[in-house]
This record gives sequence, C-alpha cells and structure tokens, in this order.
Amino acid sequence: MPDTLTILDNRTGKKYDIPIENDAIRAMDLRQIKVKDDDFGMMTYDPAFMNTASVKSRITYIDGDKGILHYRGYPIEQLAEHSTSFLEVAYLLLHGELPNSPQIDAWRHNIKHHTFIHESIKKLMEGFRYDAHPMGMFISTISALSTFYPEAKEILNPEVRQKQIYRLIGKVPTIAAFAYRHSKGMPYIYPDNNLTYAGNFLSMMYKIGEPRYTPNPVLEHALTVLFILHADHEQNCSTNTMRSIGSSHIDPFSACAGAAAALWGPLHGGANEAVLRMLDEIGSKDKVPEIIKGVKEGKRKLMGFGHRIYKNYDPRAKVIKKLAYEVFEVTGKNPKLDLALELERIALEDEYFVKRKLYPNVDFYSGLIYEAMGFPMDFFPVLFAIPRTAGWLAHWQEHLDDPDQKIARPRQIFLGAAKRNWVPLNKRS
Repeated sequence: MPDTLTILDNRTGKKYDIPIENDAIRAMDLRQIKVKDDDFGMMTYDPAFMNTASVKSRITYIDGDKGILHYRGYPIEQLAEHSTSFLEVAYLLLHGELPNSPQIDAWRHNIKHHTFIHESIKKLMEGFRYDAHPMGMFISTISALSTFYPEAKEILNPEVRQKQIYRLIGKVPTIAAFAYRHSKGMPYIYPDNNLTYAGNFLSMMYKIGEPRYTPNPVLEHALTVLFILHADHEQNCSTNTMRSIGSSHIDPFSACAGAAAALWGPLHGGANEAVLRMLDEIGSKDKVPEIIKGVKEGKRKLMGFGHRIYKNYDPRAKVIKKLAYEVFEVTGKNPKLDLALELERIALEDEYFVKRKLYPNVDFYSGLIYEAMGFPMDFFPVLFAIPRTAGWLAHWQEHLDDPDQKIARPRQIFLGAAKRNWVPLNKRS
C-alpha cells in the first residue's frame, strides 16, 4: 500500500486517505474534505509559509538542525574554500553542475560581454538625488533595464532567457558600483573585464586616478567568498518574491527588482547593518553582561543570533569568522571584533541561548568585514543583492520549467462582514 495519511473528519465521520509524497501531502487533496457538497473544501492556514512547501527544487538544500547548506549537493564550506571565482558558483546554481574549462571560459566571456550599461541608464542614475539610498537606486535601475531590452519578455524562449541571465549577472556589479560612486559625488568607473568578477567590482568602487586598479588579493578573495556564501539560501523572502513575480511571466529584470526590494527589508538583507548598530550601541565589553541580562528579560534582541531556519551554528558564519581574521590582517582589526567575540562566547556557553538554539548567523560577522573593507552600512543590502541575483535567476528559471507551477495565487480565510446593503450618507450612524 502506498504511503498515505488517513484523516478522520469528526464533523461528518468520513475518512480520507491522502497520498504522501516526499514527506508531504498536496494541499489540493484536502479540498475533497467537505461537510456539504457545495462547500469550497478544506484549506490549510499557514501565515508566512512556516510549514508549507510551494515548490519542488533541486538548487539549494538546508538542514537547519544540523547546520548544513549545500548548493546543488556541494557543501558551502567546500565551495567557499575551493572555488576561485564567484562565476563558477553562479554557473553551478544555474546549470546544476560545476563547469569544465571550456564551459567556464564561455560563461565568463558571455557575462563580461554584458558588464557595461547603456549610457542612457547611466544618465538615469545621475538623475537621483545626491543622498539617494544606494539600494533604492539599485532597485530602480534594475527595473529600468526592462525598458532597454523589451525582448526580455520572451521568457519561454531559451536563447532570449539565457541572454537576460548574462545581462543581469554582468550588470548588477556595475549598477551597484555606480550607485556607490553617485553617493560620493565621484565619477563613475567603467568595468575592467581583465579583472575577476569581484576584482572588477572593487575597481569600479574604489579606483581614483591610477591607470589600472589592482585589487588587494586578500580583499578580492574575501569578497569572492562573501559573494559565494550569499549566492542562494533556498526559499527565503526575496527568492519567494522572485518566483511569485516571475510566475506571472513578467521579464526577469522586473522580477529581480521586486526580489531586491524584498531583500532591502531590515528583517532580511538589512540584518548585518543591525548587528553593527547594536555593537556601536554596546560600545565596550564591560557593558555586555547588562545587554545579555536585557535579552533574557525580553527587553531587547541580540542581533545576529538565531535564524528562522538554522537551529545550529550557521555554516556560513563559521567560514566568515575565519575570513574576518584574514581581512583584518590587511585592514587592521575592527575594534568591534573583540566585542563580537565576547557576545559569541557568552551565547555559546549560556544555557539561555543554548536552550533556545540562538547561535551566530551569517550576518553576525559579515558586517564587520564589509565595514573593514570600506563599505558604508547603507550599502550592505546592495552587496547582498549582487551575488543573490544568480540565486534568484536559478530559482526563476527552475520555476518557469516546472509543469506543476501556475501564477502564484494564495487563498485567504475571509473574516470580514457578510453581505450588507448600501446605506445613504444621511442615514449612516
């Protein structure tokens, strides 16, 4: 007998056998459970999708209890240690396999061919206020790309779709760097396609007057690893947004802009900024016991600890903690590091945090590295969005190719007023 779930409806006394596949049941199979024939049928109520799978995916696997993160089966620790290029990991996410030499050469060539942006897009960016938030500029400019590439709406044409993937992965670092330079009142620096993906981004960010910018190899490597760690994270808020918008068959630029907007929220891509602000507020190690006491009394939160998915040490945090020491050898130690280490030590030893499985997450150390490398705090979400574009596109492509998928349209449980008749203005109480 196949795996089934037997449900007894105590309202009617009827029993239903619901098939189980991959440890899940199809929500539509519950629709047969009715009291009367003309009932709509049973639904599930799951705010924030806490226990609802809306997709079948082969891209990223997470086991939060064990602290496991895999891209296409490869542990994130191995990818961070052995991958020499972010584009290699982007290829893996989008194609399912690590590229061989001819494949990675062609992939790099095609993406580098699309790093430049149209001069009219540059003029669009120049039109923002001098103090415009870089993430707002990033989102707006990504959205505007759809007007420059109208063929992008042909999302079911494999060749057209692939070209937009090249364009987006190639152009997001350029747009991000231009947004940074705009905020500084500095001239925009065009891409240098002789550099790596991370090295080219650093050149567009920091080049001043030298004929060619040579990135520090330690910082270039650190940014590459950070890009790899942030490239995908399963069905998070922004990825779910990318899939949901993409399900309407809109072009990928518009869908990506929506995903980036979701990422901008302080509960998502702004978390590492919150960690730095918390460390600034604490100020010194002697204030840590007072902060810990406030957390235990429910008076405040400890930013950078705990995760919706991970109930163990975030595997990305382990990689970033080691990376931080390498970066500080070049930049000088961030004075907040000792404070962060003290918070981590207490959280890993204190029964209150251990019992609640509040371990450091990826945001706890990434902000320290970004700050040491000279990135301003309001730029952190943009740094997140650059690599996550590859993950968004992988999920967007997988969603379009999934025959089970339709336009996203969740149900609701209506609790409003029943039918009422119109009341003239002069008779309303």
